[in-house]
Amino acid sequence: MSLLVKICGLSTRETLDVALDAGADMVGFVFFPPSPRHLSLALGRDLGRQVKGRALKVALTVDADDATLDNIMDALAPDIFQLHGQESVARLRDIKQRFGRPVMKAVPVANSADLAVLPGYAAVADRILFDARAPKDATRPGGLGAPFDWHLLENLDLKLPYMVSGGLHAENLAEALRVTRAGGVDVSSGIESAPGVKDPDMIKAFIRAARASQELSVR
Repeated sequence: MSLLVKICGLSTRETLDVALDAGADMVGFVFFPPSPRHLSLALGRDLGRQVKGRALKVALTVDADDATLDNIMDALAPDIFQLHGQESVARLRDIKQRFGRPVMKAVPVANSADLAVLPGYAAVADRILFDARAPKDATRPGGLGAPFDWHLLENLDLKLPYMVSGGLHAENLAEALRVTRAGGVDVSSGIESAPGVKDPDMIKAFIRAARASQELSVR
């Protein structure tokens, strides 16, 4: 099975095209005002149209209510909702039923106790995204450029597809994949020249490194 590469937090036509042309499998759009990568619905609509089926469109939200998700559905028509807040198992189920879209639940990780939520989420979610747990004083739950201890996932027995994120960049993703055996990688801050500013060359380098890692693991 091929490695899934998600480029998250895209906010310009230029960098979206770079990600698509370089072969990203998923492109992520952030709808969360505290984030420097937050999109207006109008820009989300514009960028969504630009994708034209070349990758899966992922809408990242944080504890969003139904009205917010309705607006995102109308603007972006996402293929997947990425739920990055404190959403409960019941909330995941509600979103899937109401919007008819797969959901990817982000699970913040700092220690092994953080994995205790997995059975509940795995019963409903279509995919799990492991991310570094944000510090208590952080204004947002992800996109902070910090990795977690990948060895916490070393003996993970999860029947659900999962991805890793948090502090990934072109130089360390091969090691993250070697340790976690994840089926996908998700990057945002690791391809930026400043918070919220994607760097085209870093996007291309990350996707190249991901494909090279995939080839090594297949051999």
